[in-house]
Amino acid sequence: MKFKFVLSIILVVNFLFWPYLSALGQGSVTQQQLQVEQQRLEQELKEIEVQIEQYTKELGRTQSQKATLNNKIRELRIKQSSIALQIKQTTLQLQGTEKQINKTQGDIDINEQRLTGLHKEMAKIIRQLHITSQQNTVFNMFLYDKGISGFFDEIQTYKLLSDQLFSLLEHSKEEGLKLVDYKKNLENQREGQKNLISIANLQKNSLSQNISQQDNLLSQTKGQEAAYQQLLKDKKKKADEIRARIYELFGTTKRVTFGEAVQIAQWVSERTGVRAAFLLAVLTQESNLGKNVGTCNRASDPPEKGWRVIMKPTRDQEPFLQITKELGLDPDTTPVSCPMRDKQGKQIGWGGAMGPAQFIPSTWLGYRDKVAKITGRTANPWDIRDAFVAAGVKLGADGARQQSGEWTAAMKYFAGSVNPAYSFYGDSVVALANRYQDDIDSLNY
Repeated sequence: MKFKFVLSIILVVNFLFWPYLSALGQGSVTQQQLQVEQQRLEQELKEIEVQIEQYTKELGRTQSQKATLNNKIRELRIKQSSIALQIKQTTLQLQGTEKQINKTQGDIDINEQRLTGLHKEMAKIIRQLHITSQQNTVFNMFLYDKGISGFFDEIQTYKLLSDQLFSLLEHSKEEGLKLVDYKKNLENQREGQKNLISIANLQKNSLSQNISQQDNLLSQTKGQEAAYQQLLKDKKKKADEIRARIYELFGTTKRVTFGEAVQIAQWVSERTGVRAAFLLAVLTQESNLGKNVGTCNRASDPPEKGWRVIMKPTRDQEPFLQITKELGLDPDTTPVSCPMRDKQGKQIGWGGAMGPAQFIPSTWLGYRDKVAKITGRTANPWDIRDAFVAAGVKLGADGARQQSGEWTAAMKYFAGSVNPAYSFYGDSVVALANRYQDDIDSLNY
């Protein structure tokens, strides 16, 4: 009877083990399907990239031609088409990311269920083996109904079973480690998706502004070349008009005129070596991405928008408490950025970025002393001057002390790398910096 029992246990182990391997095999089929879909998306992205490159070349040729009304309208329409393609490109990248995230999450769920069931069944088997092994004494060996040889055959069977159990345990540990990697990979993908959503919002805003600019030009000139040439003459705005233009930064306690913002940026530029116009562009971009900066953790916000929920616990919560304590601020009512949400309303990544420069608490601690050394006082991420200084120090370290390194520095500021998927951000910051440079130059006009 004992031998039959042991044999039945072996059958149970194999019953658990082989479906496990079979499931892994089925997973490879799903992976193949995912790869096919990924290849399709990549091919479509390549075609879009070729089109964008063609528009870029055409735009360069147009901009080098004489400043006429027809050329300006043509330039705007080329930009409009290019931005529309970039939006499509980002949408495709988002689709690919979402598919990969869904696949990874599915793998995680399956593995967790499989490991939970495996551990439960193994625990049952081990308990029963322990009970049975207690009966296999030397005395019982002589009373065994199949004799001594049969007794040792059963011992050998136990060894076989033990080996299989050990193999299952090792396999379970390996899958556990893979599961941890899956989760880390998923978090990284969600952070990437967060960046892509920001880029998509930025692209849509740029497209709307471009269309509006084109419509305004057509409306103001009514197709007349003479009227357009008059607009060109008026392009250089008066210094007082520019100084009066409002430069808004989310998270600050007051509104700052463009002239005031320029003065701060130039002061920081002298101390960090980063172009003032570029500093203005980065902070403008950072304060408007997703339009959600500083809309969490306010006094009137519900608990689910509080810092304990939206900040990454292991990375930013303790630094946030430290920063607010040093500044005498209430951590429960000091505004920080909210996390992104996908179409289903699920949280993507973490929030908690602070002030105009959008430093997360853990990163700010690395720049706090550098900022204080330049300003001569305690650094405050919600103070506009300190935000400019922190941004200048970081951007300068990433290559922005030279104008040729500004694009790379902007990319690293946004995503920590120069991932081509986020190139629109770098392009937008540099373009905005050039527009700001025109305005700054006009201040002395």
